[in-house]
Amino acid sequence: MLKKLFKRSDDSASQESQTTVATPEVVQQSAVTSAGSNNDAGESASSGSSKTGRARPQKTMSEQSAPKPVKPWRREDFAVEPVEGKKRFHDFDLPDDVMHAIADLNFKYCSDIQAATLVESLEGRDMIGKAQTGTGKTAAFLISIITDLLDYPLESKPAKGVPRALIIAPTRELALQIASDAEELGKYGDIGVVALVGGMDYDKQRKQLAARPVDILVATPGRLIDFVRSSDVDLGDVEVLVLDEADRMLSMGFIPDVRTIIRHTPRKGDRQTLLYSATFTDDVMNLARQWTIDAKVIEIAPEQKSTDSVEQLVYLVSRKDKYKLLRNFMQLNQLERVIVFGNRRDETRRLAERLQKDGLKASLMSGEITQQKRVKTLEDFRSGKINILVATDVAGRGIHVDGVSHVINYALPEDADDYVHRIGRTGRAGSTGTSISFATEDDSFLLPEIEEVAGVKMKCVYPDPNLLEPV
Repeated sequence: MLKKLFKRSDDSASQESQTTVATPEVVQQSAVTSAGSNNDAGESASSGSSKTGRARPQKTMSEQSAPKPVKPWRREDFAVEPVEGKKRFHDFDLPDDVMHAIADLNFKYCSDIQAATLVESLEGRDMIGKAQTGTGKTAAFLISIITDLLDYPLESKPAKGVPRALIIAPTRELALQIASDAEELGKYGDIGVVALVGGMDYDKQRKQLAARPVDILVATPGRLIDFVRSSDVDLGDVEVLVLDEADRMLSMGFIPDVRTIIRHTPRKGDRQTLLYSATFTDDVMNLARQWTIDAKVIEIAPEQKSTDSVEQLVYLVSRKDKYKLLRNFMQLNQLERVIVFGNRRDETRRLAERLQKDGLKASLMSGEITQQKRVKTLEDFRSGKINILVATDVAGRGIHVDGVSHVINYALPEDADDYVHRIGRTGRAGSTGTSISFATEDDSFLLPEIEEVAGVKMKCVYPDPNLLEPV
Protein backbone atom coordinates (compact mmCIF):
# COMPACT_ATOMS: atom_id res chain seq x y z
CA MET A 1 0.00 0.00 0.00
CA LEU A 2 2.86 2.43 0.88
CA LYS A 3 4.52 1.50 -2.41
CA LYS A 4 1.42 2.76 -4.23
CA LEU A 5 1.33 6.04 -2.30
CA PHE A 6 4.96 6.86 -3.10
CA LYS A 7 4.76 5.63 -6.72
CA ARG A 8 1.82 7.89 -7.56
CA SER A 9 3.76 11.02 -6.64
CA ASP A 10 6.88 9.74 -8.45
CA ASP A 11 4.87 8.99 -11.60
CA SER A 12 3.45 12.53 -11.66
CA ALA A 13 6.97 13.97 -11.65
CA SER A 14 8.37 11.55 -14.24
CA GLN A 15 5.52 12.03 -16.72
CA GLU A 16 6.61 15.64 -17.29
CA SER A 17 10.06 14.56 -18.48
CA GLN A 18 9.10 11.51 -20.53
CA THR A 19 7.37 11.64 -23.91
CA THR A 20 6.71 8.64 -26.08
CA VAL A 21 7.16 9.30 -29.79
CA ALA A 22 5.58 6.90 -32.24
CA THR A 23 7.90 6.09 -35.12
CA PRO A 24 6.48 5.93 -38.65
CA GLU A 25 6.97 2.16 -38.59
CA VAL A 26 4.88 1.86 -35.40
CA VAL A 27 2.09 4.06 -36.75
CA GLN A 28 2.06 2.11 -40.02
CA GLN A 29 1.86 -1.26 -38.26
CA SER A 30 -1.00 -0.05 -36.05
CA ALA A 31 -2.92 1.18 -39.07
CA VAL A 32 -2.45 -2.12 -40.91
CA THR A 33 -3.84 -4.01 -37.95
CA SER A 34 -6.94 -1.85 -37.58
CA ALA A 35 -7.65 -1.76 -41.29
CA GLY A 36 -7.25 -5.49 -41.87
CA SER A 37 -10.81 -6.36 -41.04
CA ASN A 38 -12.08 -3.92 -43.66
CA ASN A 39 -9.90 -5.07 -46.59
CA ASP A 40 -12.41 -7.50 -48.10
CA ALA A 41 -15.26 -4.99 -48.00
CA GLY A 42 -12.99 -2.31 -49.49
CA GLU A 43 -11.89 -4.50 -52.38
CA SER A 44 -15.45 -5.48 -53.19
CA ALA A 45 -16.59 -1.86 -53.24
CA SER A 46 -13.70 -0.63 -55.36
CA SER A 47 -13.90 -3.25 -58.13
CA GLY A 48 -16.31 -3.42 -61.07
CA SER A 49 -18.42 -0.55 -62.39
CA SER A 50 -20.13 2.30 -60.64
CA LYS A 51 -23.87 3.04 -60.73
CA THR A 52 -23.32 5.34 -63.71
CA GLY A 53 -21.80 2.49 -65.73
CA ARG A 54 -18.38 4.10 -65.98
CA ALA A 55 -15.48 1.86 -65.05
CA ARG A 56 -13.69 2.90 -61.89
CA PRO A 57 -9.96 3.50 -62.19
CA GLN A 58 -8.06 0.61 -60.63
CA LYS A 59 -5.63 1.43 -57.83
CA THR A 60 -2.04 0.32 -58.08
CA MET A 61 -0.75 -2.30 -55.67
CA SER A 62 1.10 0.34 -53.66
CA GLU A 63 -2.04 2.48 -53.44
CA GLN A 64 -4.18 -0.45 -52.33
CA SER A 65 -1.78 -1.50 -49.61
CA ALA A 66 -0.96 1.97 -48.28
CA PRO A 67 -2.57 2.14 -44.83
CA LYS A 68 -4.40 5.17 -43.58
CA PRO A 69 -2.68 6.61 -40.51
CA VAL A 70 -4.53 5.98 -37.29
CA LYS A 71 -4.91 9.09 -35.18
CA PRO A 72 -4.14 8.25 -31.57
CA TRP A 73 -6.52 9.51 -28.90
CA ARG A 74 -5.22 12.49 -27.02
CA ARG A 75 -6.41 13.97 -23.75
CA GLU A 76 -6.48 17.36 -25.48
CA ASP A 77 -9.24 16.04 -27.77
CA PHE A 78 -11.54 15.84 -24.74
CA ALA A 79 -11.58 19.46 -23.65
CA VAL A 80 -13.68 20.32 -20.60
CA GLU A 81 -13.69 23.91 -19.42
CA PRO A 82 -13.12 24.53 -15.71
CA VAL A 83 -16.27 25.60 -13.89
CA GLU A 84 -16.20 27.17 -10.46
CA GLY A 85 -17.53 24.81 -7.82
CA LYS A 86 -17.23 21.71 -10.03
CA LYS A 87 -14.53 19.05 -10.17
CA ARG A 88 -13.51 17.69 -13.55
CA PHE A 89 -12.18 14.19 -14.18
CA HIS A 90 -9.25 16.03 -15.80
CA ASP A 91 -8.35 17.33 -12.35
CA PHE A 92 -7.36 13.84 -11.18
CA ASP A 93 -4.21 11.97 -12.16
CA LEU A 94 -6.06 9.37 -14.23
CA PRO A 95 -4.38 7.22 -16.92
CA ASP A 96 -5.11 8.06 -20.55
CA ASP A 97 -6.86 4.71 -21.02
CA VAL A 98 -9.32 5.66 -18.27
CA MET A 99 -9.77 9.20 -19.58
CA HIS A 100 -10.42 7.83 -23.07
CA ALA A 101 -13.27 5.66 -21.73
CA ILE A 102 -14.62 8.60 -19.70
CA ALA A 103 -14.59 10.70 -22.87
CA ASP A 104 -16.55 8.02 -24.73
CA LEU A 105 -19.18 8.16 -21.99
CA ASN A 106 -19.11 11.97 -22.09
CA PHE A 107 -18.49 12.23 -18.35
CA LYS A 108 -17.30 15.82 -17.91
CA TYR A 109 -17.84 16.91 -14.33
CA CYS A 110 -17.81 14.74 -11.22
CA SER A 111 -20.89 14.33 -9.09
CA ASP A 112 -20.47 15.28 -5.45
CA ILE A 113 -19.86 11.69 -4.33
CA GLN A 114 -17.37 11.13 -7.15
CA ALA A 115 -15.41 14.29 -6.40
CA ALA A 116 -15.25 13.60 -2.67
CA THR A 117 -14.46 9.88 -2.79
CA LEU A 118 -11.96 9.82 -5.66
CA VAL A 119 -9.65 12.09 -3.69
CA GLU A 120 -9.50 9.47 -0.93
CA SER A 121 -9.75 6.20 -2.85
CA LEU A 122 -7.05 7.11 -5.37
CA GLU A 123 -4.65 7.51 -2.46
CA GLY A 124 -5.37 3.95 -1.32
CA ARG A 125 -7.35 4.82 1.80
CA ASP A 126 -10.21 2.77 3.20
CA MET A 127 -13.48 4.62 2.82
CA ILE A 128 -17.17 4.55 3.63
CA GLY A 129 -19.19 6.51 1.09
CA LYS A 130 -22.83 7.41 1.56
CA ALA A 131 -24.85 9.16 -1.10
CA GLN A 132 -28.26 9.22 -2.66
CA THR A 133 -28.98 6.54 -5.24
CA GLY A 134 -28.34 7.55 -8.85
CA THR A 135 -25.46 9.92 -8.03
CA GLY A 136 -22.62 7.95 -9.62
CA LYS A 137 -21.23 5.79 -6.81
CA THR A 138 -20.53 2.89 -9.20
CA ALA A 139 -18.43 5.00 -11.56
CA ALA A 140 -16.56 6.43 -8.57
CA PHE A 141 -15.23 3.14 -7.29
CA LEU A 142 -14.69 1.65 -10.76
CA ILE A 143 -12.58 4.60 -11.90
CA SER A 144 -10.50 4.27 -8.74
CA ILE A 145 -10.06 0.51 -9.14
CA ILE A 146 -9.14 0.61 -12.84
CA THR A 147 -6.68 3.44 -12.23
CA ASP A 148 -5.07 1.36 -9.49
CA LEU A 149 -4.81 -1.71 -11.73
CA LEU A 150 -3.21 0.25 -14.57
CA ASP A 151 -0.84 2.26 -12.38
CA TYR A 152 0.50 -0.82 -10.61
CA PRO A 153 0.61 -3.77 -13.04
CA LEU A 154 1.66 -7.17 -11.75
CA GLU A 155 5.34 -7.97 -12.14
CA SER A 156 4.60 -11.65 -12.82
CA LYS A 157 2.06 -13.39 -15.03
CA PRO A 158 -1.33 -13.39 -13.26
CA ALA A 159 -2.95 -16.70 -12.36
CA LYS A 160 -6.44 -17.68 -13.53
CA GLY A 161 -9.26 -17.23 -11.02
CA VAL A 162 -7.23 -14.87 -8.80
CA PRO A 163 -8.85 -11.42 -8.96
CA ARG A 164 -7.06 -8.23 -8.01
CA ALA A 165 -10.30 -6.40 -7.22
CA LEU A 166 -13.49 -7.86 -5.75
CA ILE A 167 -16.88 -6.13 -5.82
CA ILE A 168 -19.74 -7.70 -3.85
CA ALA A 169 -23.32 -6.67 -4.67
CA PRO A 170 -26.59 -7.89 -3.10
CA THR A 171 -28.55 -8.65 -6.28
CA ARG A 172 -27.88 -10.27 -9.63
CA GLU A 173 -29.09 -7.28 -11.63
CA LEU A 174 -26.85 -4.87 -9.74
CA ALA A 175 -23.81 -7.17 -10.09
CA LEU A 176 -24.36 -7.50 -13.85
CA GLN A 177 -24.81 -3.76 -14.21
CA ILE A 178 -21.56 -3.08 -12.32
CA ALA A 179 -19.72 -5.62 -14.50
CA SER A 180 -21.06 -3.95 -17.65
CA ASP A 181 -19.94 -0.53 -16.40
CA ALA A 182 -16.51 -1.96 -15.53
CA GLU A 183 -16.10 -3.29 -19.07
CA GLU A 184 -16.98 0.14 -20.49
CA LEU A 185 -14.53 2.00 -18.27
CA GLY A 186 -11.76 -0.58 -18.61
CA LYS A 187 -11.98 -1.37 -22.32
CA TYR A 188 -8.88 0.57 -23.36
CA GLY A 189 -6.80 -0.87 -20.54
CA ASP A 190 -7.54 -4.51 -21.40
CA ILE A 191 -9.13 -5.03 -17.99
CA GLY A 192 -10.54 -8.54 -17.49
CA VAL A 193 -14.01 -8.47 -15.90
CA VAL A 194 -16.05 -11.49 -14.78
CA ALA A 195 -19.46 -11.55 -13.08
CA LEU A 196 -20.45 -14.49 -10.87
CA VAL A 197 -24.15 -14.50 -10.01
CA GLY A 198 -26.71 -17.10 -9.09
CA GLY A 199 -29.39 -18.21 -11.52
CA MET A 200 -26.97 -18.48 -14.44
CA ASP A 201 -25.04 -21.44 -15.80
CA TYR A 202 -22.30 -22.39 -13.32
CA ASP A 203 -20.11 -24.17 -15.85
CA LYS A 204 -20.28 -21.23 -18.24
CA GLN A 205 -19.08 -18.92 -15.48
CA ARG A 206 -16.28 -21.37 -14.65
CA LYS A 207 -15.16 -21.29 -18.29
CA GLN A 208 -15.11 -17.49 -18.19
CA LEU A 209 -12.79 -17.65 -15.20
CA ALA A 210 -10.51 -20.11 -16.97
CA ALA A 211 -10.42 -18.18 -20.25
CA ARG A 212 -8.13 -15.40 -19.09
CA PRO A 213 -6.83 -13.72 -15.93
CA VAL A 214 -9.53 -11.74 -14.13
CA ASP A 215 -8.73 -8.25 -12.89
CA ILE A 216 -12.16 -7.31 -11.54
CA LEU A 217 -14.54 -9.90 -10.14
CA VAL A 218 -18.13 -8.80 -9.49
CA ALA A 219 -20.26 -11.27 -7.55
CA THR A 220 -23.27 -11.92 -5.39
CA PRO A 221 -22.35 -13.48 -2.03
CA GLY A 222 -23.85 -16.97 -2.41
CA ARG A 223 -22.46 -17.72 -5.85
CA LEU A 224 -19.03 -16.39 -4.90
CA ILE A 225 -18.86 -18.71 -1.90
CA ASP A 226 -19.65 -21.65 -4.19
CA PHE A 227 -16.68 -20.77 -6.41
CA VAL A 228 -14.36 -20.22 -3.46
CA ARG A 229 -15.27 -23.59 -1.95
CA SER A 230 -14.70 -25.35 -5.27
CA SER A 231 -11.26 -23.66 -5.49
CA ASP A 232 -12.16 -22.04 -8.81
CA VAL A 233 -11.63 -18.63 -7.19
CA ASP A 234 -8.77 -17.64 -4.91
CA LEU A 235 -9.29 -14.35 -3.04
CA GLY A 236 -5.87 -14.36 -1.42
CA ASP A 237 -4.46 -11.60 -3.66
CA VAL A 238 -7.40 -9.17 -3.59
CA GLU A 239 -6.00 -5.64 -3.47
CA VAL A 240 -9.31 -3.74 -3.44
CA LEU A 241 -12.57 -4.93 -1.85
CA VAL A 242 -15.82 -3.08 -2.54
CA LEU A 243 -19.08 -3.73 -0.70
CA ASP A 244 -21.88 -2.05 -2.62
CA GLU A 245 -25.27 -1.38 -1.00
CA ALA A 246 -24.18 -2.83 2.32
CA ASP A 247 -27.47 -1.90 3.94
CA ARG A 248 -29.32 -4.12 1.50
CA MET A 249 -26.93 -6.99 2.15
CA LEU A 250 -27.69 -6.65 5.85
CA SER A 251 -31.47 -6.56 5.37
CA MET A 252 -31.31 -9.55 3.01
CA GLY A 253 -29.38 -11.62 5.55
CA PHE A 254 -26.13 -11.76 3.53
CA ILE A 255 -23.79 -10.57 6.28
CA PRO A 256 -22.77 -14.11 7.40
CA ASP A 257 -21.85 -14.87 3.77
CA VAL A 258 -19.97 -11.58 3.48
CA ARG A 259 -18.02 -12.41 6.64
CA THR A 260 -17.07 -15.76 5.13
CA ILE A 261 -15.89 -14.07 1.93
CA ILE A 262 -13.86 -11.43 3.74
CA ARG A 263 -12.03 -14.10 5.73
CA HIS A 264 -10.66 -15.42 2.41
CA THR A 265 -9.26 -12.02 1.42
CA PRO A 266 -6.05 -10.45 2.79
CA ARG A 267 -6.28 -8.86 6.21
CA LYS A 268 -7.51 -5.30 6.49
CA GLY A 269 -4.51 -3.07 6.09
CA ASP A 270 -3.19 -5.40 3.39
CA ARG A 271 -6.15 -4.53 1.16
CA GLN A 272 -8.12 -1.39 0.44
CA THR A 273 -11.78 -1.60 1.48
CA LEU A 274 -14.49 0.66 0.08
CA LEU A 275 -18.13 0.64 1.16
CA TYR A 276 -20.83 2.51 -0.73
CA SER A 277 -24.54 2.77 -0.13
CA ALA A 278 -27.51 5.08 -0.29
CA THR A 279 -28.29 4.46 3.38
CA PHE A 280 -26.26 3.21 6.34
CA THR A 281 -27.77 1.82 9.52
CA ASP A 282 -25.89 1.68 12.80
CA ASP A 283 -25.42 -2.07 12.28
CA VAL A 284 -23.80 -1.56 8.90
CA MET A 285 -21.53 1.18 10.23
CA ASN A 286 -20.39 -1.12 13.02
CA LEU A 287 -19.58 -3.83 10.49
CA ALA A 288 -17.74 -1.33 8.32
CA ARG A 289 -15.49 -0.37 11.21
CA GLN A 290 -14.64 -4.05 11.70
CA TRP A 291 -13.60 -4.42 8.05
CA THR A 292 -11.67 -1.16 7.58
CA ILE A 293 -8.77 0.74 9.15
CA ASP A 294 -9.10 4.47 9.78
CA ALA A 295 -11.73 4.67 7.06
CA LYS A 296 -12.63 8.07 5.74
CA VAL A 297 -16.39 8.54 6.13
CA ILE A 298 -17.89 10.63 3.34
CA GLU A 299 -21.57 11.48 3.40
CA ILE A 300 -23.18 13.41 0.59
CA ALA A 301 -26.63 14.14 1.89
CA PRO A 302 -29.07 16.43 0.09
CA GLU A 303 -31.32 18.67 2.12
CA GLN A 304 -34.03 16.14 1.46
CA LYS A 305 -33.37 12.41 1.49
CA SER A 306 -35.55 11.84 -1.55
CA THR A 307 -34.44 13.58 -4.68
CA ASP A 308 -35.88 16.95 -5.58
CA SER A 309 -36.03 15.85 -9.20
CA VAL A 310 -38.87 13.40 -8.45
CA GLU A 311 -42.43 14.61 -8.02
CA GLN A 312 -44.11 12.50 -5.34
CA LEU A 313 -47.84 11.92 -5.13
CA VAL A 314 -50.04 9.55 -3.12
CA TYR A 315 -53.43 8.32 -4.31
CA LEU A 316 -55.80 7.32 -1.53
CA VAL A 317 -57.70 4.37 -2.97
CA SER A 318 -59.55 1.29 -1.77
CA ARG A 319 -58.02 -2.14 -2.19
CA LYS A 320 -60.65 -3.22 -4.73
CA ASP A 321 -60.05 -0.16 -6.95
CA LYS A 322 -56.26 -0.36 -7.09
CA TYR A 323 -56.02 -2.23 -10.37
CA LYS A 324 -58.57 0.00 -12.09
CA LEU A 325 -56.59 3.03 -10.99
CA LEU A 326 -53.33 1.56 -12.31
CA ARG A 327 -54.82 0.42 -15.61
CA ASN A 328 -56.58 3.71 -16.34
CA PHE A 329 -53.63 5.82 -15.24
CA MET A 330 -51.35 3.93 -17.62
CA GLN A 331 -53.83 4.14 -20.48
CA LEU A 332 -54.69 7.83 -20.11
CA ASN A 333 -51.09 9.01 -19.70
CA GLN A 334 -49.57 6.74 -22.38
CA LEU A 335 -46.46 6.19 -20.29
CA GLU A 336 -43.46 4.95 -22.26
CA ARG A 337 -41.26 3.49 -19.50
CA VAL A 338 -42.54 2.81 -15.99
CA ILE A 339 -41.65 0.48 -13.12
CA VAL A 340 -44.47 -0.81 -10.93
CA PHE A 341 -43.38 -2.10 -7.51
CA GLY A 342 -45.11 -4.70 -5.38
CA ASN A 343 -44.06 -6.28 -2.09
CA ARG A 344 -44.45 -9.98 -2.82
CA ARG A 345 -43.69 -12.32 -5.70
CA ASP A 346 -47.24 -13.65 -5.99
CA GLU A 347 -48.66 -10.12 -6.05
CA THR A 348 -46.30 -8.94 -8.79
CA ARG A 349 -46.82 -12.12 -10.82
CA ARG A 350 -50.63 -11.75 -10.82
CA LEU A 351 -50.36 -8.06 -11.60
CA ALA A 352 -48.05 -8.61 -14.58
CA GLU A 353 -50.28 -11.36 -15.96
CA ARG A 354 -53.38 -9.19 -15.65
CA LEU A 355 -51.73 -6.24 -17.42
CA GLN A 356 -50.62 -8.56 -20.23
CA LYS A 357 -54.16 -9.93 -20.63
CA ASP A 358 -55.42 -6.35 -20.91
CA GLY A 359 -53.08 -5.77 -23.83
CA LEU A 360 -50.37 -3.76 -22.10
CA LYS A 361 -46.69 -4.46 -22.81
CA ALA A 362 -45.74 -5.56 -19.31
CA SER A 363 -43.26 -8.07 -17.96
CA LEU A 364 -42.30 -9.47 -14.57
CA MET A 365 -39.00 -8.96 -12.74
CA SER A 366 -38.79 -10.99 -9.53
CA GLY A 367 -36.63 -13.57 -7.82
CA GLU A 368 -38.64 -16.46 -9.24
CA ILE A 369 -37.66 -15.57 -12.82
CA THR A 370 -34.56 -17.27 -14.24
CA GLN A 371 -31.54 -15.04 -14.67
CA GLN A 372 -31.46 -15.54 -18.43
CA LYS A 373 -35.05 -14.36 -18.71
CA ARG A 374 -34.41 -11.42 -16.36
CA VAL A 375 -31.52 -10.24 -18.53
CA LYS A 376 -33.72 -10.54 -21.63
CA THR A 377 -36.54 -8.65 -19.88
CA LEU A 378 -34.22 -5.77 -18.99
CA GLU A 379 -32.98 -5.62 -22.59
CA ASP A 380 -36.58 -5.46 -23.82
CA PHE A 381 -37.35 -2.74 -21.27
CA ARG A 382 -34.37 -0.65 -22.38
CA SER A 383 -35.19 -1.09 -26.06
CA GLY A 384 -38.90 -0.27 -25.64
CA LYS A 385 -40.28 -3.69 -26.56
CA ILE A 386 -42.00 -3.56 -23.19
CA ASN A 387 -42.85 -0.36 -21.34
CA ILE A 388 -44.06 -1.65 -17.97
CA LEU A 389 -41.78 -3.54 -15.60
CA VAL A 390 -43.52 -5.10 -12.60
CA ALA A 391 -40.89 -5.73 -9.95
CA THR A 392 -40.20 -6.70 -6.36
CA ASP A 393 -37.74 -4.70 -4.28
CA VAL A 394 -35.04 -7.36 -4.50
CA ALA A 395 -35.18 -7.51 -8.29
CA GLY A 396 -35.70 -3.79 -8.73
CA ARG A 397 -32.72 -2.75 -6.62
CA GLY A 398 -30.23 -3.16 -9.47
CA ILE A 399 -32.36 -1.73 -12.28
CA HIS A 400 -30.43 1.22 -13.76
CA VAL A 401 -32.33 2.13 -16.92
CA ASP A 402 -32.34 5.60 -18.42
CA GLY A 403 -35.60 7.28 -19.26
CA VAL A 404 -37.86 5.77 -16.57
CA SER A 405 -40.49 8.50 -16.32
CA HIS A 406 -42.61 6.99 -13.52
CA VAL A 407 -42.28 4.70 -10.55
CA ILE A 408 -45.59 3.40 -9.25
CA ASN A 409 -45.77 1.90 -5.77
CA TYR A 410 -48.70 -0.45 -6.26
CA ALA A 411 -48.17 -1.42 -2.61
CA LEU A 412 -46.36 0.80 -0.12
CA PRO A 413 -43.04 -0.74 0.95
CA GLU A 414 -42.97 -2.24 4.43
CA ASP A 415 -39.41 -0.98 4.88
CA ALA A 416 -39.33 2.82 4.50
CA ASP A 417 -35.77 2.74 3.13
CA ASP A 418 -37.06 0.73 0.18
CA TYR A 419 -39.19 3.70 -0.81
CA VAL A 420 -36.06 5.82 -1.31
CA HIS A 421 -34.51 3.12 -3.47
CA ARG A 422 -37.69 2.66 -5.49
CA ILE A 423 -38.05 6.29 -6.46
CA GLY A 424 -34.33 6.36 -7.22
CA ARG A 425 -35.11 4.38 -10.40
CA THR A 426 -36.47 7.62 -11.90
CA GLY A 427 -35.18 11.18 -11.92
CA ARG A 428 -31.61 9.95 -12.43
CA ALA A 429 -28.56 11.87 -13.67
CA GLY A 430 -30.24 15.26 -13.78
CA SER A 431 -33.53 14.16 -15.36
CA THR A 432 -36.93 14.49 -13.72
CA GLY A 433 -39.39 11.77 -12.76
CA THR A 434 -42.63 11.05 -10.97
CA SER A 435 -43.45 8.70 -8.12
CA ILE A 436 -47.05 7.60 -7.68
CA SER A 437 -47.99 5.63 -4.55
CA PHE A 438 -51.25 3.83 -3.87
CA ALA A 439 -52.29 3.95 -0.19
CA THR A 440 -55.17 1.69 0.84
CA GLU A 441 -56.91 0.70 4.06
CA ASP A 442 -54.29 -2.05 4.36
CA ASP A 443 -51.08 -0.01 4.29
CA SER A 444 -51.77 3.73 4.63
CA PHE A 445 -50.43 3.58 8.19
CA LEU A 446 -46.93 3.23 6.66
CA LEU A 447 -47.01 6.74 5.19
CA PRO A 448 -45.72 8.73 8.21
CA GLU A 449 -42.56 6.63 8.49
CA ILE A 450 -41.99 6.79 4.73
CA GLU A 451 -42.32 10.57 4.80
CA GLU A 452 -39.86 10.78 7.68
CA VAL A 453 -37.26 8.65 5.92
CA ALA A 454 -37.84 10.38 2.57
CA GLY A 455 -37.62 13.78 4.22
CA VAL A 456 -40.66 15.14 2.46
CA LYS A 457 -44.36 15.69 3.11
CA MET A 458 -46.15 13.97 0.25
CA LYS A 459 -49.33 15.26 -1.33
CA CYS A 460 -52.23 12.84 -0.75
CA VAL A 461 -55.24 13.07 -3.10
CA TYR A 462 -58.24 11.02 -4.13
CA PRO A 463 -58.19 9.88 -7.78
CA ASP A 464 -60.48 11.54 -10.30
CA PRO A 465 -63.61 9.49 -11.04
CA ASN A 466 -62.46 8.77 -14.61
CA LEU A 467 -59.43 6.94 -13.18
CA LEU A 468 -61.76 4.49 -11.42
CA GLU A 469 -63.89 3.57 -14.40
CA PRO A 470 -64.35 -0.20 -14.89
CA VAL A 471 -61.77 -1.86 -17.16
